[in-house]
Amino acid sequence: MATQRKDVVNAPAGGWGALNAVETHLARQETLIRGNRALLSMNKPGGFDCPSCAWPDPREPHTFEYCENGAKAVAWEATRKRATPQFFAEHTLEELKTWTDHDLESVGRLTHPMRYNAATDKYEPVTWDEAFGEIAAQLRPLDPRRVELYTSGRASNEAAFLYQTFGRLLGTNNFPDCSNMCHETTTVALPESIGVGKGTVDLEDLEHCDAMLIFGQNPGTNSPRMLGYLHDMAKRGVPIVTFNPLKERGLVAFANPQNAVEMLTGWGQKISSQYYQVRAGGDIAAIQGVCKAVIAAHDEARNRGGKQVLDVDFIERHTHGCEAFATYVREMPWERLEHYSGLCRADMEAAAAVYMNAERVVACWGMGITQHKHGGDAMQQIVNLMLLRGNIGRKGAGACPIRGHSNVQGDRTVGIYQKPKEPFLKKMDEVFSFTSPRAPGHDVAECCEAILRDEVDAFVSLGGNFFRAVPDNDRIAAYTPRLRLTAYIATKPNRSHVAHGQRSYLLPCLGRTERDEQNGVVQSITVEDSFSMVHDSTGLLAPASPELKSEIAIIAGLAKATVGERAKIDWDAYVADYSLIRDTIEAVFPDQFSQYNRRIAQPGGFRLPNAARERKWNTPTGRANFLFKEGLFDSDDDAPESDHLQLITLRSHDQFNTTIYSNNDRYRGIRNERKVVFMNRRDIKSLGLDEGATIEFTAMAGDGIDRRVSGFRVVTFDIPPGCCAAYYPETNPLLALSHRDQRSNTPAAKSVPVRVTAMQPGDPVSAETDVPEHGCNRSKDPQTVPLA
Repeated sequence: MATQRKDVVNAPAGGWGALNAVETHLARQETLIRGNRALLSMNKPGGFDCPSCAWPDPREPHTFEYCENGAKAVAWEATRKRATPQFFAEHTLEELKTWTDHDLESVGRLTHPMRYNAATDKYEPVTWDEAFGEIAAQLRPLDPRRVELYTSGRASNEAAFLYQTFGRLLGTNNFPDCSNMCHETTTVALPESIGVGKGTVDLEDLEHCDAMLIFGQNPGTNSPRMLGYLHDMAKRGVPIVTFNPLKERGLVAFANPQNAVEMLTGWGQKISSQYYQVRAGGDIAAIQGVCKAVIAAHDEARNRGGKQVLDVDFIERHTHGCEAFATYVREMPWERLEHYSGLCRADMEAAAAVYMNAERVVACWGMGITQHKHGGDAMQQIVNLMLLRGNIGRKGAGACPIRGHSNVQGDRTVGIYQKPKEPFLKKMDEVFSFTSPRAPGHDVAECCEAILRDEVDAFVSLGGNFFRAVPDNDRIAAYTPRLRLTAYIATKPNRSHVAHGQRSYLLPCLGRTERDEQNGVVQSITVEDSFSMVHDSTGLLAPASPELKSEIAIIAGLAKATVGERAKIDWDAYVADYSLIRDTIEAVFPDQFSQYNRRIAQPGGFRLPNAARERKWNTPTGRANFLFKEGLFDSDDDAPESDHLQLITLRSHDQFNTTIYSNNDRYRGIRNERKVVFMNRRDIKSLGLDEGATIEFTAMAGDGIDRRVSGFRVVTFDIPPGCCAAYYPETNPLLALSHRDQRSNTPAAKSVPVRVTAMQPGDPVSAETDVPEHGCNRSKDPQTVPLA
């Protein structure tokens, strides 16, 4: 029976609850001793990098340099449970389609390469040589424009580089990547503002900033190690101003498990000094309201001969378009900004006061910004705010997008991109002596559209859970039987693996935690974190099966069998010695990866160049640009309306992307349930619902396609009126493929217009749905908050 713990929804994040969760998850995966031993080597020189989020590692790590959710990822990967050939012999894929996401991955680690048998509707064992040969035989005669090569952000730099080399030898730039579903908005829009698609800060900047602004980011669940830094900042008096629709525990208060006093006394540190619950889709108005207040203060000071508020010298020397932007926000009525942001003028002016009183400010953002129809525009307003006072390109200040997956940024750096630029392609041609394809390829949205048009013959996936993670996932997965080939490189079975083509293969790979030994030599791989630090990662656990191959060995095996004759590449040598791959990456990217092998031998690795950090602006104007668009508040589906709610899709605390560790969400007080909808009490009443009522969502995409999901239970939560929230991937069928950021094609999953209607007795409801109890998550004001 589902319940909601009223005694924990207001308690600080972290604390004993986090420690208990770590041991619970290790025990569930039957790896208590082995897992704890492995955790001591995670995120440290000579150890392995966390397979979960992309938060950077400190140069002097703690003894326990991991977080609760990183430990869950290790437990999930280091499990003693196995998905053996015997398991697949006992279950048809038609049956497995009825299993939950959690139950499928809970079977355990894949142990053998498997091939789909249409006659039995089952996966059956196959040798590696047979798998490589058969996949190659399918790929070789295909039009390469009809082949899709998907990449998960957990792939290493070395694996991703070989993968893009394989694809370009095949003749395609179709590289849909998990970044297309999260921070592609940043990658596309940030260069328009400052000339780079990455953040400009490092961990040292967090230690020297005077204020931090957080937009649409929930570090308590998505990047928990960030909480340690926020904890220390708040403790030394740095104001932390948060803009986020839901009142999230990690942004309210945090009890650091590495702080003995807080663990013994049962008290946590208040994190956000100010917490503004902006309406879903209202970030542009909120940020422009803050900018309006800053500019008004500058105008007033100038008129009375006082100290300048804006950094006029920086603006004149380094920026373009400031006056046009200032004029625009000066003329924007406060009433309009209040209406669209969901905040009052006093809120925006109070946030502006913090910003103006700080000399050095860091602005962080997550998918609460990037996953909107106008996500790129919202991100550029954050940059505008930072430029007003010169907060980019100096110590203790900067732009800080928080990436979600451990190497999602590194994959892009080494060539996983559907629109490669000519200098990179020329280098590829020079190093490998072949001609790379020049035609733009597909990102995730374009790949899905091609599948729906029957323009895809083969889909190869390097990790991930593509057909469960994408928008409109039910519609798109229904087309997979038309594909000639699906091949999945993976550690565990997931929902995508039952969305099979006419021929389908499971190719089991080593995990990040496992020892990768080639010809008797343990190999290291490299990854890039959110702050552009590149460092090595060396697994230490025994592989789950002697049949497993590394991602690098699998990619090389496929490439050798498929395109081995198209370039003079010694694929076997790459597999035997990963340093040779890094030498080749250096040859293709000499400016970024100079002395690659030598520099990753340094503890902590090295930082990639970042021109904006040095105040060098690689933009058409040669300056940092103030950018804005008029009329953005007039979008029909983003405007505050009374006839629908804006649905925010989100993770539970026991979840990483589509991997569901359990059906609990401790930070929101939910137990044994996922099909819940978090709603404001006022909306519950106005819709004639009762607490615990069962509802149906209907999407309002306006394209004539009926999108609905049902069986969700109503839970009262601290969320703005007109908004609601529910977990993905259960709500992905509501997200129309066309509902996306227009520049980057990133799905607008954080503001989906929906209608909510009560279900009647007798209406079909999922068997896994139970009725939770519920409570409120309003934060307390004191500087310390008691632990539950």
